[in-house]
Amino acid sequence: MVGSTLASPLANPTVAPVASTVAVSPGREAWQRFKRHRLAVVSSFLLGYLILGVVVGRWLWPVVIDDIDFSAQLQGPSLAHPFGTDDLGQDLLARMIYGGRISLAVGLAAMAVATTVGVVVGAIAGMSRKIVDPVLMWVTDLFLSLPQLPLLLLIIYLFREQLKAVFGVEGGVFVLIVVVIGGLRWMSVARLVRAQFLSLREKEFVEAARAQGATKFRQMTRYILPNALGPVIVAATIEVSSAIITESTLSFLGLGFPPDIPTWGRLLFEAKDHLDSAPHWALFPGAAIFLTVLSINFIGDGLRDALDPRRVI
Repeated sequence: MVGSTLASPLANPTVAPVASTVAVSPGREAWQRFKRHRLAVVSSFLLGYLILGVVVGRWLWPVVIDDIDFSAQLQGPSLAHPFGTDDLGQDLLARMIYGGRISLAVGLAAMAVATTVGVVVGAIAGMSRKIVDPVLMWVTDLFLSLPQLPLLLLIIYLFREQLKAVFGVEGGVFVLIVVVIGGLRWMSVARLVRAQFLSLREKEFVEAARAQGATKFRQMTRYILPNALGPVIVAATIEVSSAIITESTLSFLGLGFPPDIPTWGRLLFEAKDHLDSAPHWALFPGAAIFLTVLSINFIGDGLRDALDPRRVI
């Protein structure tokens, strides 16, 4: 009809509105994937509770770890001693709080050493196109073929006294255990980083950076390494649990920290002769090691799912 106005398309009820898409940041998307792994979320709270307990526990339970009370030998859990006592009447809760800080510190420090060495070796091997890559992989295979536990025992036996003289009793043993465990756990990280670098160095964005004159060091640090950190973070969490188990094994064998430093493994070593009369002595440190390692492994599984770009929410 002449003079009539055409109706606006927005007013037509038969036209469906276009749904707006909301951009989600990579960090938020990874968190949403991580939340779907319920065991990883529960393990995060459990591990956080354990770390908080060993950090602030000395103020909440201010009992001297070497306070001897022969009248309270091998007592079970009670209000006065929630985790019981050992053969000298020493409070096990206080000793576990003290030893937990050392066990977790060893795990984190050894993980840092292993991850740093593995990333450096893997990145150099992944970016090399000539003889450097085969030589580094030959060294990696050589370290993988070494029997780790006997080598650990030999190195600690040979160099423990020298490091004690330099760093003190506790500091020398700590440095030795961290360096030895970290120095024998970097190979898997190096292989993983090398595989990531071999794949990423042929991608278009790296080729574009190379065409613009970026040096190999800039290609590694600015473009390749940030995109390869996902698998490295997952591997690093596994290294923490492996380092804690290794330290506990050394302490259980009597080659870790001295007897007056009650790490969780040392407590297990001291409790082995009293399993019938005082099972609580071994139960609580064993449970602490078990829960810590289990929590870290579940968190690693959750991070693997969260940092995998092929998974959809």
